Amino acid sequence: MTNAARQTALTAVDTLRETLSQAAQTIFDFGETAWREYRSAAWYVDFLREQGFTVEEGSAGMPTAFCAEWRNGDGPMVGMYAEYDGIPGNCQAADTVERPRDGLSRAAGGHTDPHSGLGVGSLGGALALKAAMQAHDIKGGIRFTGEPAEKVRGSKPIHAAKGYYDGLAAILSFHPYYMDPMCNTVRWETHCGAAYSAIYRFTCDRPQDWGRSADTPIPQSHSDVRAPGANDALNLMYLSSKALRDSALPHDGGWSISEAILTAGQATADNLPAELAEIQYMTRVPTIAQAERIIAMLDRNAQAAADMTGCRWERHWVCKSRPGLANHALAEAVWGALQTVGAPHWGEAARAKARDIQKNLGLEEMESPFLPRIEQLIDPQEAERQLRETLMPNQRHSTSDDYTDMTWHAPTARLYIGRPALRAPEGCAYPNWVLNALGGMPETIDPMIDTAARVLALSGLAVLTDPDLRARMWHEFHDRTGGIGGPDWIAPLCDYDPPIGFRWPEYVTTPRGFDWWIPS
Repeated sequence: MTNAARQTALTAVDTLRETLSQAAQTIFDFGETAWREYRSAAWYVDFLREQGFTVEEGSAGMPTAFCAEWRNGDGPMVGMYAEYDGIPGNCQAADTVERPRDGLSRAAGGHTDPHSGLGVGSLGGALALKAAMQAHDIKGGIRFTGEPAEKVRGSKPIHAAKGYYDGLAAILSFHPYYMDPMCNTVRWETHCGAAYSAIYRFTCDRPQDWGRSADTPIPQSHSDVRAPGANDALNLMYLSSKALRDSALPHDGGWSISEAILTAGQATADNLPAELAEIQYMTRVPTIAQAERIIAMLDRNAQAAADMTGCRWERHWVCKSRPGLANHALAEAVWGALQTVGAPHWGEAARAKARDIQKNLGLEEMESPFLPRIEQLIDPQEAERQLRETLMPNQRHSTSDDYTDMTWHAPTARLYIGRPALRAPEGCAYPNWVLNALGGMPETIDPMIDTAARVLALSGLAVLTDPDLRARMWHEFHDRTGGIGGPDWIAPLCDYDPPIGFRWPEYVTTPRGFDWWIPS
């Protein structure tokens, strides 16, 4: 890679700064959630087409996914991607006080990580890489995918199974800082683990079969015996699964299991049993074997709950994602780019916003209100050492994110850039809205976006222009897996259709206007 190409890429980020800032604010304000990111996906599709990319909408059967490509002749392809889903119940304005976005309630969706900045930082990297390729006639291409529903590990296992990561020379995966020590660094050996998510649906469509002979209809008396129904099944499932977690889950290694009720009963109360109830489980574990063990326990609990309540049950997959595969050769190249760019820096305009938040919370305003670590680099191997201090020696994966599915199709680097986070006074913890608000204000989030775009662009240039690097990356990939299809390669686990037809929380438009599905 020539110094001239690098400088062109960095200058392109400078040129794009205002465009990227406005884009991040737009996606932040959309605040759309898993599988329902219609406006966010449409914005990316339109913008990428304007930038000369060929875009497939609705890739792999997911309405809010896309796959965009741009080529400058034959040559290696670099993969990058955007995420743009938020989380229900996190509707926070880009403001220094706690308040929802205009016209909405706190129940609406909002960005927490924030994926609004993640996607736009990656977009800036792709556009800066494209500018350098054009200016210096660097052959190859960029594949930029739109990845919905990351919060439920949604799109990447499906894209992987459908071949959207095949044929890439490398994949660059950026995420904002979210846990120590993963800040302004690159993951080394311990990558994220497996994740299984499923919806258990209980349906009480033959209540006459419960508690009486099959040929006797249920009388119409409000006081007569009736089947417990789907709500009771859901409650039994919820409580029994919580009670059995200690037995079902491993006692060593990091794991978690969480649940969310999607649909329960009906809106009109009567003495009839509730017909439908759905509960979603997400399990995050180091290994696929542990995930399978948990699902077997949940299946047994679902059967027992259905038997007791006059229901039938179904399991519908939301995701089955693989644990991550490290690639030191690519990680070293990305770390080199990060060292060249340096950590993000927050100036006085950002510090003023941070102090305003502290003042509005009744706290003493700090001269330096941000955490020092967000402006510091940490060597990947030192970050690895610190991470492993809290892990069992035999645990090879920790925490969860579905970028891991990409790692089995091309050498992948996972990099983390500091995001705005405040220092807390002794004995004080900031409320969640503070971190969410900092992710939406341009003064506080733009330094992260700018830095991520620069690092991604320089990393992409390294891959495209250094055949020795590509050879080392793929040699390591082959050593770890035996190659795609090799003895240690894990094939895609996705054997299900995109779970888009469930009652995922979303925005709706009615004669009352535009609102969240829980009206404000």
